[in-house]
Amino acid sequence: MPREQGRKVVASNRKARHDYAIFDTYEAGMALTGTEVKSLRAGRASLTDAFAEETNGEIFLRGMHIPEYTQGTWTNHEPRRVRKLLLNREEIRKMQGKLRDDGVTLIPLSVYFNNGYAKVELGLAKGKKSYDKRQDLAARDAQKEINRSMGRRIKGMQ
Repeated sequence: MPREQGRKVVASNRKARHDYAIFDTYEAGMALTGTEVKSLRAGRASLTDAFAEETNGEIFLRGMHIPEYTQGTWTNHEPRRVRKLLLNREEIRKMQGKLRDDGVTLIPLSVYFNNGYAKVELGLAKGKKSYDKRQDLAARDAQKEINRSMGRRIKGMQ
């Protein structure tokens, strides 16, 4: 059977970009069991309370929910187990240096299949304050209004 080509997004953390200011992004593989992969291929995963942390020189993903595979037997996995992330040693060292700063954390932005391999996109992020969120919303609304007026001007209206 030929390998899948392209990128198929399984789950994305849309609220992450609203709640956090993201500085860097990393792509990491995940160490998964067979039933986890089958459940992901069915498009079932949740990143709502997930985060990544460094332990003993390795990065682990905690809180990600992959529901049990429906056709699985006694070999089924635990839905919220800790999953090891597969990264290069240099990437881990860079992350460790940046994670030492105050308030910086690693959050998963999306889970996807890239050419048949399960991957997670991690974001190095710092939490936003409520006034930062309001400023972002105001800037986005202003940009929408500018685009609308430019569209009208191009079309000859107004």
